[in-house]
Amino acid sequence: MGGQKFQYDESGGTFFYFLLSFLALTLIPATLYYWPRKQKEDPEKVKRQCKCEQCSLKREHMKTAAPWKGPKNLFIKFVIILGWIILILIAYKVSQFDYEMSNFDPYEILKVPVGASQAEIKKAYRKQSVILHPDKETGNEKEFMRLSKAYQALTDDEARKNWEKYGNPDGPGAMSFGIALPSWIVEKKNSIWVLGLYGLVFMVALPIVVGTWWYRSIRFSGDKVLLDTTQMYYFFFHKTPHMMWKRVIMILAASFEFDKKYNSEIVTRPSDDEEVPQLTKSLPNLGEKNKERPLCFPYSIKARALIHAHLMRVPLNPSTLEIDRRYIINKCPYLIQEQVNSVNQLILLAYARRIPKLPSIETIENCMRICPMVVQGIWEVRNIFLQLPHITMDNLRYFQNKKRPIKTLQQFAQLKPTDRRNILKSLSDEEYEDVMKVLGSMPCVDFQVKCEVVDDENSTEVTAGAIVTVTVTLVRKDLKTLFKTEPVVGEKGVENGIEEDNADEESKVDPKKPAWQKNRKKYNKKAPKTKSKVAPAATSSVKVKPDESPAPTVTKVEKANENVENSDDSDSEVDTNDRSSDDEVKNSNVEDDDQEWEKFQQKVHKRDGVLEGKSKMSHSVVHCPYFPSDKQEYWWTYICDRKSRTLLTQPYHITSLVDKEEYHLRFTAPNWKGVYYFTVCLRSDSYLGFDQQKDIKLDVKEAPTEITDHPQWEFENSEEEDQVADDGHESEFTTDDDLPDDDDH
Repeated sequence: MGGQKFQYDESGGTFFYFLLSFLALTLIPATLYYWPRKQKEDPEKVKRQCKCEQCSLKREHMKTAAPWKGPKNLFIKFVIILGWIILILIAYKVSQFDYEMSNFDPYEILKVPVGASQAEIKKAYRKQSVILHPDKETGNEKEFMRLSKAYQALTDDEARKNWEKYGNPDGPGAMSFGIALPSWIVEKKNSIWVLGLYGLVFMVALPIVVGTWWYRSIRFSGDKVLLDTTQMYYFFFHKTPHMMWKRVIMILAASFEFDKKYNSEIVTRPSDDEEVPQLTKSLPNLGEKNKERPLCFPYSIKARALIHAHLMRVPLNPSTLEIDRRYIINKCPYLIQEQVNSVNQLILLAYARRIPKLPSIETIENCMRICPMVVQGIWEVRNIFLQLPHITMDNLRYFQNKKRPIKTLQQFAQLKPTDRRNILKSLSDEEYEDVMKVLGSMPCVDFQVKCEVVDDENSTEVTAGAIVTVTVTLVRKDLKTLFKTEPVVGEKGVENGIEEDNADEESKVDPKKPAWQKNRKKYNKKAPKTKSKVAPAATSSVKVKPDESPAPTVTKVEKANENVENSDDSDSEVDTNDRSSDDEVKNSNVEDDDQEWEKFQQKVHKRDGVLEGKSKMSHSVVHCPYFPSDKQEYWWTYICDRKSRTLLTQPYHITSLVDKEEYHLRFTAPNWKGVYYFTVCLRSDSYLGFDQQKDIKLDVKEAPTEITDHPQWEFENSEEEDQVADDGHESEFTTDDDLPDDDDH
């Protein structure tokens, strides 16, 4: 290979092949991925949309939220179309190369018929050479070379044989390898420009791009939160282990995402000097006089005022503060999730004895309480019915009926249609339809909990220090499943509906009640207590009535025959019993194997799901007209001890609950035996009034003592030798060292 020279493309033909393949490999996937597409709206989704004023304004803001998307999409389309035009031109040029190489016909080039004489060929050659000669004004060097090669192919005998055999007057072409780059790249006069371009791309542009990306990425955590913000959360939550939710809002507003020094997207206006102080004066309990840093910084006070105005639904200037409110509120769910993670990490550090103060369970729950408040734009202390469209403070008094007050959305959904309409009689039919759409799309979650000790002989028994696995099963349905339908009564009493008797009978059947309804036992005091009648046991003595004839006497031989028959029957019964018991054991073993295999498959499936990663798509988009963008329905689940106010498991953020999901929460059982009560909690990050909790009872037994010494594992050499000598074979517990070597035989 020494001394080999690279051959560059002199004519530029192979370079066009390189460009064609490179453009095709990059342009096709880029077109499929980056070509802007207009999303088609689902007609069913459009029907389910709420038509209230706030939802309509939100949809308009979302369409105009990114004004740069229009020019960006237009630029992307222009670049892709330009790339396809270049690709088509290069493909056409390459096809011309192939046509010239594969369609060499000397008769066609000389424009003479096949079988023409030598005189006719020479005459045609002279006529065209006068026109195509390079020295003439109309000359063409390339065409003149083709003309000369065609004349040679028809006049020279050897060239004619090569053309007839190989299709080329020069004979068979030799295969050559080279670099598909034009030769001007390696020319000496162009070397400075080539090296300059190389240095500009690889030594200037590439390091700047990589450094900029690296500098931006190291400033953020995995959840796109600034690391400085996370550090600030750690400081304040460690400083105040028991924190009220109003102070949590203060810390949330102090996030550095809202500071222009850390975030270039933040806009400061001259009008803020007038509008922000006016807004702070109109909001109570804002705490603007707090001197803690960065809680006292102007950006923090502005963000805090906008969050309070959002929760009180105060109208703002649409051209200034309203834009800032939408930006700040849109980032709050991510920041609240980071607060929950920060408090959880501090709890883990407190358990590891690395920090002295343990944050209370109320602190992490107060962080969770803020998220649905921000999403719905309402204080938790206000009525939860304000989450429904068209509901104002004037409508709330109809829910507070003295006979039967409605306190939850679930109770409102379970009312009869006439009762619901009477409560909202001040609304029009269209407004009432919007209320029922939103109410029917809200979650109705069946929350089930199962406690066990996995990979243990007795999974139901919990011993001290054991790993307890709590399986949380969530079945999500719409709240419209609780709606009651009223029958339409006609002439015959019931038409186009459900009969009242059948409805009463179905209502008597105790269906599976939702988790928020308490199970109330009804006792019938008038009903007498029924005693279960038990059949008396058969006695050995039998009394004979006087009317009955006495039993005939039995001889000894007959008794012996009967005993033999009975013994045979009993033996057959024993055999059948043994066979049936063996079959049952086999069947039980098969069932156990099947159950173990199913458990193994479930573990593999769950492991694959974990490897695939968390999905961020839940059941449906949350109805939140005051939240600036679409919000998915997420949940938190965790286990806590209310008595000691501690957290037992890390809060699991559920982001993929569509219909049914299972989650496993694991914690270590207490080290002392006794009865313990823990609470499994489920909290929504999107709606108020849908939190659930279930108490679990843990009867912790004393852990079995470790087996250190076992009598059958302790042997002395004398006992082993005696056993081998007496039995004539080796002991069952003999080790490999005690076996004789092959050389001893």
